[in-house]
Amino acid sequence: MSSTVSCWILNSARNHLATFQGGRRLYSRCVSNRNQSKWRLFSRVPPTLKNSSPCGGFALRKAYRHTSTEEEDFHLQLSPEQVNEVLRAGESAHKMLDLNSAVPNSVLRFESNQLAANSPVEDRRGVASCLQTSGLMFGIFDGHGGHACAQAVSERLFYYVAVSLMSHQTLEQMEGAMENMKPLLPILQWLKHPGDSIYKDVTSVHLDHLRVYWQELLDLHMEMGLNIEEALMYSFQRLDSDISLEIQAPLEDEVAKNLSLQVAFSGATACMAHVNGVHLHVANAGDCRAILGVQEDNGMWSCLPLTCDHNAWNPSELSRLKREHPESEDKTIIIDDRLLGVLMPCRAFGDVQLKWSKELQRNVLERGFDTEALNIYQFTPPHYYTPPYLTAKPEVTYHRLRPQDKFLVLASDGLWDMLGNEDVVRLVVGHLSKAGCHKPDLAQRPANLGLMQSLLLQRKASGLHAADQNAATHLIRHAIGSNEYGEMEPERLTAMLTLPEDLARMYRDDITVTVVYFNSDSIDAYYKGS
Repeated sequence: MSSTVSCWILNSARNHLATFQGGRRLYSRCVSNRNQSKWRLFSRVPPTLKNSSPCGGFALRKAYRHTSTEEEDFHLQLSPEQVNEVLRAGESAHKMLDLNSAVPNSVLRFESNQLAANSPVEDRRGVASCLQTSGLMFGIFDGHGGHACAQAVSERLFYYVAVSLMSHQTLEQMEGAMENMKPLLPILQWLKHPGDSIYKDVTSVHLDHLRVYWQELLDLHMEMGLNIEEALMYSFQRLDSDISLEIQAPLEDEVAKNLSLQVAFSGATACMAHVNGVHLHVANAGDCRAILGVQEDNGMWSCLPLTCDHNAWNPSELSRLKREHPESEDKTIIIDDRLLGVLMPCRAFGDVQLKWSKELQRNVLERGFDTEALNIYQFTPPHYYTPPYLTAKPEVTYHRLRPQDKFLVLASDGLWDMLGNEDVVRLVVGHLSKAGCHKPDLAQRPANLGLMQSLLLQRKASGLHAADQNAATHLIRHAIGSNEYGEMEPERLTAMLTLPEDLARMYRDDITVTVVYFNSDSIDAYYKGS
């Protein structure tokens, strides 16, 4: 490992961090816009750390495992095997089975991975199949101000969507089971990822709120349930409303009360896809992203974006915010490319300090919470006149899958900060080629030792013996290890993986990626059959 790269990164970290002490809080701004935390104002930090505060989220308490910036303190040597071990620790991959022959299974398989920058990681991911309706759901949840909100949304959102899609008869069966204290019909089948420490079944408190939701759906007397676009739209907003109401309601259980406060006062952006046969719906609130990799008949590849980032660089999002607030606030809604000068995404779950009135915030926080112990972010930004400023209402995109639609990539903004849409498609296509998806058909060629030796030499020369088997890992590797020309630099990759926790967030965000491969034959058969 070259000391030049590591020395440059550490010196750059010192030079690019400007800190401003303001009363009991530390305001920190990183010079680079790329890897700034979503929240600008940090909670109070110990005095000994004020000159080396990272440009990460405001939940910094667990990020102090290693705060030295002296080069001799670092051991940046990692072997290629150790690099692979770090990169592949969060991998998961599943092949999909045809559970219902009446509906073509357009999903062939999916691959996923996650690399943390925050400690603990604030991203979450989820994959589940609906058991009472048809469809697969994939989700990426990017937390900020801690992991609590992303955790809650990753556990609960799919249930709201699944219930929204149920028929009136199925909802009646659910309600009957609750009234008679019988087991509920199974709603979801979760496909687990490494590190999934949570039991993703519905807790009693959350089930109560889910039940109120399906009771309201029953009152609508819709025989077939909501359509998918309505289900996604209502589920996002209903869950966000429940997160807000849960902390306003009196709770006797101290643990549940504290957790509800942490969920409401942290935040999470979300991007989820629902796939049912050839019908693909994507719902997005925030700055996670979803794109399609498309291969045309002539063999050329292209990218089809399915989401728009909800931030200050999106003109339509800026126009929406201005329409929803008085003209007198036009110049203060977005300050320094952030909502009210503090938050980068303009849509998110939680973050009630940008949704509630000042009076409601004060009333809730005065109920005896130890906000410092819970690391609750207490701050009302300037120019806070007409809340709510933030919404969890998603934009929903529908796409009818075609045989040329080969894969879907969903990822948190940690990936998109480093790679463009076209770069991601190019890397996945390259991975498919190197991983052997287009291997030569030896059965069609003379099998002799000369040919086999030639193929082995080609494979060795191109490094196929060490290639990533997971496309999400391949994307993360290139996101943090490539230079500005798109070339992989092993020294840069090692340096990015060995930064101490208090510096890592200055150079990269948590990165979570899921790549979904579509079954072109199944999709083609659907069109021929219809």
